[in-house]
Amino acid sequence: MGDGPVDPRRRVPRTDTLLADPVLAAATVTLGRDQVKAVVSHAQDRARRGELKPDEVRDAAVAALPTPGPRVVLNATGVVLHTNLGRAPLSSAAVAAVVAAAGHTDVELDLATGRRARRGRGALDALAAAVPDAGAVHVVNNGAAALVLAATALAAGREIVVSRGELVEIGDGFRLPDLLESTGARLREVGTTNRTTLADYAAALGPQTGFVLKVHPSNFRVIGFTSTTGVRQLATLGVPVVADIGSGLLDADPLLPDEPDAASTLRAGAALVTASGDKLLGGPQAGLLLGDAELIDRLRRHPLARALRVDKLTLAGLAATLHQPGTPTRAALHADPGVLRERVERLRDRLGADGRKAEVVPAVAVVGGGGAPGVELDSWALSLPERYAAPLRTGDPPVLGRVVRGRLLLDLRCVPADADEAVRQAVLRVPGDD
Repeated sequence: MGDGPVDPRRRVPRTDTLLADPVLAAATVTLGRDQVKAVVSHAQDRARRGELKPDEVRDAAVAALPTPGPRVVLNATGVVLHTNLGRAPLSSAAVAAVVAAAGHTDVELDLATGRRARRGRGALDALAAAVPDAGAVHVVNNGAAALVLAATALAAGREIVVSRGELVEIGDGFRLPDLLESTGARLREVGTTNRTTLADYAAALGPQTGFVLKVHPSNFRVIGFTSTTGVRQLATLGVPVVADIGSGLLDADPLLPDEPDAASTLRAGAALVTASGDKLLGGPQAGLLLGDAELIDRLRRHPLARALRVDKLTLAGLAATLHQPGTPTRAALHADPGVLRERVERLRDRLGADGRKAEVVPAVAVVGGGGAPGVELDSWALSLPERYAAPLRTGDPPVLGRVVRGRLLLDLRCVPADADEAVRQAVLRVPGDD
C-alpha cells in the first residue's frame, strides 16, 4: 500500500529558511528579529489554515512587513522637485553628513573650550559664505516658518503691506494671508491682482507699518496686462522690505531667468530674504533667513525661534549641501537631453532583448516644487502601456512615472544613472502580455 498524499502543511517553509531570505533578513536590521519573526509566523499560520499556498508564504510575509519610514522611490515623473516625493534628494555628501550626525555631535559645543557654542555654526557659516551680501543668516525648519518668524518678530500687532496679486496659496490648502494673520499681524492689501505700483505701496505706509512684503509667485504666472513693483523700487520707501523668494536659489541661474536669487535680491535692497532649503538649493527641508544683521538678531532672539529651530541632522545636511553645490537637483535640472535619450534607448533595447516592447518618446520635464512654472526642460522617456503604472508604483523599489494619453512615461532625468538597471528589473517583474 503506497503512501498517502503529503499534508500540504508540511510543505510550509521553515522559520529559519524564511528568516534567511535576503529581504526578510534585511528587514531584521531596521525592524528587529522579533517583529520580523512574528510576521513570518503569521504567514505560516495562514498557510496551515489553507489561506495561502506554501509557496506564497514568503511573498505574504514580505508584503506584511511594516514600513519603518518613508520608502525610497525612483522618480521617473520628469518633475525635478516633486513635493509628494520630498522635493530635493540629498547629495551623497549630505547623506553621509546626516548619517555621521546621527550620534553625539558638537552641535552646540566648542570642543576647544568645552563650553556651549552657537548652535549649528557650521551650517550658518557655510550659508553666510555662500551669500556674502547677507549681513547675517538664520535657519528654521521650513520656508513658511521663516516667514512666520519674520512676521511675528517684526509685525505682530502692526501691518504688513503686500500686493493683492501676491497673496498666494502655497499648497495643500495653506494660504499666505492665513499664515501671516496667525502671527497677530494685520495685512494691508494694495493694488490689484494684476497691477500694483510703487504709489500703491507708498500710499499704504504709516506708523503701523511693520514691513513691506514682496512675494515671488513661484507656482503660477500672471500674463497680459500686468505690472509689478520690484525690490529695488520698494527699498526706496524707507521701511524694511521682506522678500520671500521661495525656491532657495542663492545665485542667479541662466536656466531660470525669472527665479529671483538671494544674492541679487539683497543687493537690490531687501532687508530680509526668506527661502526654502529643499528646493533649488538641493538641500534638506529648512527655512533660510538672510539679511540685515540687526533684523536677523531680533529674529534669532525671539521666543518663537526656539520652537522653529532645526535639528542636528538638518544642520549637517545643509552644511554639506552648501560646501558641495553639485547636488542631484542641479544635475537633473542641467541634464543633457542627448545623454538622457541614449540612456532611454539603452533601456528600451535591453527590455526588447528580454521580450518587452517599449518606445522612446520625447518628453517635457518641469522644475516642480512650486518653482519656475514657465520653464520646460526638453527630455526623453520610455513609453509603456498604462497597465504598468500601478505595479511599478507599488513594487520594490517603487518606480513612479506619469500617465499621458493611455501610456506610462518613465523619464530618467531624475533617476540616477546607476539605477537604470533597477528600472529595468522593475519593469520585468510586471507580468508580460503572454
